[in-house]
Amino acid sequence: MRDDSGVQVEFRTMDARVAPASELLAAMVAEMLELYSDLGGIAPATAEDFAPPAGAYLVGFADGMAVCGGGLKRLDDDAAEIKRMYVVPDTRRQGVARQLLGALEDAARERGYRIVRLDTGARQPHAKALYQATGYVEVGDYNDNPYAAYWGEKRLR
Repeated sequence: MRDDSGVQVEFRTMDARVAPASELLAAMVAEMLELYSDLGGIAPATAEDFAPPAGAYLVGFADGMAVCGGGLKRLDDDAAEIKRMYVVPDTRRQGVARQLLGALEDAARERGYRIVRLDTGARQPHAKALYQATGYVEVGDYNDNPYAAYWGEKRLR
């Protein structure tokens, strides 16, 4: 997939327990710990949550290198949650996160979900801006994430 900035990202569904997916997840958790210092009350999202057929973990590759990852977790028959989106710092601000979000939405459609939900914290205004710019509408707290300041939902077509 190519965006307007010219960065080409190829997405592959991978086992979240195996590198490079596991490494991207670990990097995302480390970054969240820097931002929020304690993730004790965060809603769980395990490798099993991202397992097929109901879930997925996507890794994006550019020039053969893993540059991003994110998971899809089943909430119910109609809705899935996008979790643990992460973009490697060297590839940020190049449209990679937007491509990852689109690929996760496509994965949700392929699994028959009609709605995707997500959340983000107050110290991640760039994430909130991306979600709003791509059609997410603010909804109430659906997952009791104590670090979230924004909960969004998008209906898939």
